[in-house]
Amino acid sequence: MMNVSVRMENETKKEFEKFCKDVGLSISAAFNIFAKKVIRERRIPFDISNEDPFYSAENQARLALSIRHAKEGKLTEHELIEA
Repeated sequence: MMNVSVRMENETKKEFEKFCKDVGLSISAAFNIFAKKVIRERRIPFDISNEDPFYSAENQARLALSIRHAKEGKLTEHELIEA
């Protein structure tokens, strides 16, 4: 066997350790399961996307319009803010 090191945020590690413990796995076993599934399916076994809706063209256009309106003194109501 060979050792592999993985870097992750402390909170992520704590939550992952807790999950693994709750389902009766070690972190090593969980990563081995993941690696074997990747090899078997020849893909990452879940969707990965770099598309954050905040950065969508539609949202960026809306933000630009809102900024322009704010600079012009024409603030508009937002659906998340109760009037």
